[in-house]
Amino acid sequence: MISLTRINDRQLILNCDLIQCIEQDHDTVVTLFGGEKLRVRETPQEIVARVLAYRRQIPVTVLPPPAVAVRRGNDG
Repeated sequence: MISLTRINDRQLILNCDLIQCIEQDHDTVVTLFGGEKLRVRETPQEIVARVLAYRRQIPVTVLPPPAVAVRRGNDG
């Protein structure tokens, strides 16, 4: 989750997994996967930096490799 500022200066907390794209026009427009568009004060670079900082806080879980089945040839 990252904090952003709407154009009207209201704060919002956004689940960054919902971001589809970020565009810079006069304002920064964040398009979500559901099609909703948010106009915010932060630049695209600031948003990307916040997403990266957020993701660095999440511990990485390393899973063991999947077991591989060994096929045996026909003996007969």
